[in-house]
Amino acid sequence: MDCRVVVEAAVPVYDVGTADEAVRIAISKTGEMLNPDLNYVEINMGERACPHCHEELDPAFIAADESLVALELEMTVFNVERDEHASRIARKEIGQRLTNIPLDIVEIEQLPDEDEESEETADAEEEGDILPEFEELIDE
Repeated sequence: MDCRVVVEAAVPVYDVGTADEAVRIAISKTGEMLNPDLNYVEINMGERACPHCHEELDPAFIAADESLVALELEMTVFNVERDEHASRIARKEIGQRLTNIPLDIVEIEQLPDEDEESEETADAEEEGDILPEFEELIDE
């Protein structure tokens, strides 16, 4: 089974003035740490919300020209047995490159197997759910 794993990272950024600047620097800094070994990991802004009012907040928290930025790192893990196995692999692979950055698993989604899709297509063809080939139509 293949899984898509989303990991949240808290990336510290120094000497910034705005949240947008902090996010840009955090994405750049994270990309440099992951590349070239993990260039298949997608880096996105994280989502934060107020725990009391559930209002959406900026992904960066700034205090005294320093910022902590929430980023979501997404990768696909192949040939795993369970969701826990996929999360351990993703945390290990990403964590080895992002030293001293806290990581938390946000989401694990099982991807459909290609074998299952081809079996479903073959079953549908046998049942006649798919239109016949062009040549078969001409012969009739």
